[in-house]
Amino acid sequence: MPAALRHLRRADPILARLIRRAGPCGLRPQVTQSLFHALSQSIVYQQLSGKAAATIFGRVVALHAPKRFPAPADILDTPISKLRGAGLSAAKTAALRDLATRTLDGTVPTMARVRRMPDEEIIERLTTVRGIGVWTVQMLLMFRLGRPDVLPVGDLGVRKGFALTYGLAELPNAGDLSEHAERWRPYRTVASWYMWRALD
Repeated sequence: MPAALRHLRRADPILARLIRRAGPCGLRPQVTQSLFHALSQSIVYQQLSGKAAATIFGRVVALHAPKRFPAPADILDTPISKLRGAGLSAAKTAALRDLATRTLDGTVPTMARVRRMPDEEIIERLTTVRGIGVWTVQMLLMFRLGRPDVLPVGDLGVRKGFALTYGLAELPNAGDLSEHAERWRPYRTVASWYMWRALD
């Protein structure tokens, strides 16, 4: 992190002022036992409040007690009616089952394998899963895998923070944001975190 902050301060004086104002970067990747677990959580939490999603996620896990978390085969062996009864929508049930299938067939890599894969390959592989888009994988890369150079150009908070920081009248498009962010490489994850902080 010290190297990232030194680079970003030198490369972008405006960002340097934001870093000074916002303070140290608090980005700390969460411990992740498996991509299946992390992506299952992402699917369940989509378009729900944190409290409602946590309740539903807890019910899905409880269906497979005493296991701490179901394996992909457990999800596929669980009747759809039980998954729906836990509160999952039809779309999320289908997405969770597709995730389980693609984990078993190797499309979704193990943690050991994913650590050796480049970001672009991870995005390409995981977005084949139903209900998993580029933004979801970028959040996984940033907050679960600790990848240092991710730029979520489609994230509304990053775009709003950029517009506020650089005094723009309108939100930047993906091309303009990407072009400016070239100076942030190889620490675009950290710079993106500061774009969110600009809105605090």
